[in-house]
Amino acid sequence: MNTQGDLFLTIFGRNLVAELPNFVHRPYVVVTMEDLWPKFEQYFDSGLGCVVKVKTMELDAVQKVIADLPACNSVIGLGGGQAVDFAKLIAWTRRLPLFQVQTAMSVNAAFGHRAAVRVNGKVRYIGWAVPEAVYVDFDVIQSAPPLLNRSGVCDILCYHTAHFDWQLAHKRGKTEPQWPYDQRLVDEAKQVLEGVWEKLDEISRVTEEGIRTLMNAHRWGGAAFHNAGWNPRHIEGVEHFFFYTLEYLTGKPFIHGQPVCLGLYIGSALQENKAEEILAAIHRVGVDIRPEAMGVTWADVAEAMRQMKSYTEKAGLWYTIANEKPVSEDFIESVKRRIEEVYSPWGS
Repeated sequence: MNTQGDLFLTIFGRNLVAELPNFVHRPYVVVTMEDLWPKFEQYFDSGLGCVVKVKTMELDAVQKVIADLPACNSVIGLGGGQAVDFAKLIAWTRRLPLFQVQTAMSVNAAFGHRAAVRVNGKVRYIGWAVPEAVYVDFDVIQSAPPLLNRSGVCDILCYHTAHFDWQLAHKRGKTEPQWPYDQRLVDEAKQVLEGVWEKLDEISRVTEEGIRTLMNAHRWGGAAFHNAGWNPRHIEGVEHFFFYTLEYLTGKPFIHGQPVCLGLYIGSALQENKAEEILAAIHRVGVDIRPEAMGVTWADVAEAMRQMKSYTEKAGLWYTIANEKPVSEDFIESVKRRIEEVYSPWGS
């Protein structure tokens, strides 16, 4: 496959977290989450300068934490998307070597150059950090909650709706001047998508083959934004915009893959683009996209569908099916009905 740019050095193996103190620059800072630290604390030694337990990705709060950090010589990101993104921001601000360990396959954040922060409730991608290496520990990944691992397929399956949206914008003359339609990028992304599609069962079971498949796909997808000249069109579309709208309206934190997979079904249904195949794949891999499984309600989801167009336009996001196809009440009801037919109603 033509990678069209650099991919981060990625190491697969076991006992990788325990090895980190043997070679990272001291003193080092570990960026992780409150619930993860007790599981990994035992592996770090006297070279540990401090621990940052991420509570928010609001930019003002992040900048304050970084400003208050003691002197350190390297950064270890250990966790999911927020931990590895926060680690990037420390490495970028302090100009430090970075070592990344994702503890689940839930996102492609460890493989991206920029970090996702929130500014006034809106997502912004800032910074620049290339890790010395990304470490994928089979035992660590396999010990994570199954939903976290399985939900990572969303960041690859979403190429399906992204490609339709980009082609639609091209046909309507609505592509951005800096992102003219590029079939080469679409074809390259389709190769990655097809590789994941063929291994959905391995990914669902979180086998070594499934881990290698999805993490290598993340390796490509995470770097694809920069490698395409900061062009996100071939890897992200209406499915993420639904997620951003839902997050904005509810103010709730999510396991990234659940609302994105829900947006993937909603988006493909709006596009009339193999929506039933997409829904079957999401269900098959084991990602629960019922609102109640995410801590929200069908009323929240319905309102996010209604407001997706206005949110997209206010946020200055690119042209997708959301811009031109109204979301009717009948459509909202049909989405609810089909999801409950496949998954069953919550609590039944």
